[in-house]
Amino acid sequence: MHAWNFRTPGLIAFGEGKAARIGALVKGRTSGKVLLVTGPVLLRTGVVEPVLQSLRKAGVPFALYAETSGEPTSRHADEALALFRREDCAALVACGGGGPMDLAKAVSLLHANNGDPRDYARKDASPRPGPPIFALPTTAGSGSEVSGNTIIIDAASQEKLLIGSPTLVPEAAILDPLLTLSMPPSLTAATGMDALTHAIESRVSRKATEMTIPLSLRAAARLVRFLPQAWERPDDAEARRECLLGALEAGLAFANSSVALVHGMARPLGAKFGVPHGLSNAMLLKTVTAFSLSGDPHGYAQLARAMGGDAAGCDDMAAALLPPLLDDLAARLKIPRLRERVGKEELDAQCETMVREALASGSPANNPREAGPEDIARLYREAW
Repeated sequence: MHAWNFRTPGLIAFGEGKAARIGALVKGRTSGKVLLVTGPVLLRTGVVEPVLQSLRKAGVPFALYAETSGEPTSRHADEALALFRREDCAALVACGGGGPMDLAKAVSLLHANNGDPRDYARKDASPRPGPPIFALPTTAGSGSEVSGNTIIIDAASQEKLLIGSPTLVPEAAILDPLLTLSMPPSLTAATGMDALTHAIESRVSRKATEMTIPLSLRAAARLVRFLPQAWERPDDAEARRECLLGALEAGLAFANSSVALVHGMARPLGAKFGVPHGLSNAMLLKTVTAFSLSGDPHGYAQLARAMGGDAAGCDDMAAALLPPLLDDLAARLKIPRLRERVGKEELDAQCETMVREALASGSPANNPREAGPEDIARLYREAW
């Protein structure tokens, strides 16, 4: 295998009650006011309350931005950046799913470097480090708390811009399973399938390493076992804890290797039709996996065996078990089909643009089987 680096936040704290200690952690690692980035639903339902109380108890002054309810746009980035500067903040606390964490990264990036998110959605971009980020996920899926990636939707073109830099890895990731207990089954399923996609793609990525492969396989095994339990019994504390741990393992794996074709195709699907990111991945995962098997039969066979497939035969036979296994899991979690969210005419009308944006993201280049424009267009239609 090739030489590699392995990056993580300066601290990863995991366990029940960790969110209630964020105030002391922030106070010990930075000084001044912080910008708390979260979502309106999390604020209204009280999920973020332990974080608010902890900051107040520790005497950490903060401003609040809670205006993004989904995936952040460049407009959200402009608003949050203006608030960060107006309030003279020195750090960011992001509490939520991938959206608030992505937005906090964008604020940190733009505060230190100015410009527009599109300026940094290039492989040759080398942004300076920005204010530190303290990330607290409330879903078990995105892995953003440990990665140097952020996705911002360009408000004008509705294109999803993938920005990646080691400078965007959070200062600390605080994973508290108690923050995930309020997730409804549909969100549990979508974010869990996002994490499983991270596990699968990081295992077969062309950038996989000796360090990431064990994490990918452990995450896949953990998620396929406990995700249905968390979906069926939302108050199952063990299942919630194990799903969050699996999402962390998958996040560390893809953050230090890469995602691949599923993610490359999912981003424009979400941007054009408003399909949440995890759900976009889930809708494409089985179809793209079946296409990709021949590129890395051994890697896919390892995944099938880790996920409980009856895979005692050769690698080709074992790998072939993975697509139906994924199909069964999606059906169990009631993942909708793409045709239930997007019309055929709408898909056809946007297909050429989505193919172009998928390839431009760079993720398909990491896929074990090469996919050209015609392949990607066909896969969109097959998944429909």
